Amino acid sequence: MASDPAPSAKLSPAMAFGLLLIIALSWGMSWPVNKAILSYISPLWAVATRLWAAAAVFGIICLLSGKLRLPPREDLPMVVSLALLHMGLFAGLTSLGLVYVSAGRTVLVAYTTPLWVFPLAWLFAGEALTGQRLIAIASGMLGLALLVNPLSIAWNDSGVLTGHALILLAAVCWAISIVYTRLHKWVSSPFDLLFWQLLLGAMLTTAAAFLFEGWPVIRVTPHFILLLLYGSTISTSLAYWALNTVNRSLPATTTAIGLLAVPLFGVVSSMITLGETFDMFTLAALLLIVGGIAVGTVPRESLRLRGSRAA
Repeated sequence: MASDPAPSAKLSPAMAFGLLLIIALSWGMSWPVNKAILSYISPLWAVATRLWAAAAVFGIICLLSGKLRLPPREDLPMVVSLALLHMGLFAGLTSLGLVYVSAGRTVLVAYTTPLWVFPLAWLFAGEALTGQRLIAIASGMLGLALLVNPLSIAWNDSGVLTGHALILLAAVCWAISIVYTRLHKWVSSPFDLLFWQLLLGAMLTTAAAFLFEGWPVIRVTPHFILLLLYGSTISTSLAYWALNTVNRSLPATTTAIGLLAVPLFGVVSSMITLGETFDMFTLAALLLIVGGIAVGTVPRESLRLRGSRAA
């Protein structure tokens, strides 16, 4: 993978980790924001509008930083796959799911994505399905079962079934895009391709919105504009720009573990801003899903090192 790790762009570990927590907070808060925006606009048009605005903001960032250039032919499959699977299908399916499911539950189901990556990477990338990863999958699946058990949700409501199925499908789409990303031989850096992914994602979701929802009907208010600005700038364009800086300053494992705070912040911010309830099933699911992802993410060497220090 190509990179441009300019030494001057690196942050101190403390500053980089602080910025990583800010990114996790902004992404966590994006879930109640995306839920709230659905009271003003239909789900697919909400995604399309957010992506168009994000593409405009990120295009300006790339222009100012001198990084706005056409992607090389070798990276075009990467642009198409991420625009379709992540920015199109993942964002669109979760937005549709948010119509029926609370923001807190949505972020937890959506963030089972790494758990689907493990078996997919084993099937298509030849990565070992280690005991550590099997424990992670089992933990996450138990958390998912707690989240959708009959005592926790009303299974007689067909909308609840539809919503959870859409979000689960979104998580699998994101997992497929992650595995494909690992297999791709990069020429450009991910940062250099992001504008084109946002632009193509905006075009694809706009076409889907026209096809399934017709012409947009938007109830424009100051609150809607603030929600749209947050979703397109702070939690999309600026967050990806900041993550690019963090990736050059912290080890990949540290970044992955830091981003586990996203579902935690998503659940808590949904409680605060939307008044969603937080029962014991949700708490247990949160611990099992996030804990499982942590177990599957931390390299075995790190676990052995920590065990030897504790001994």
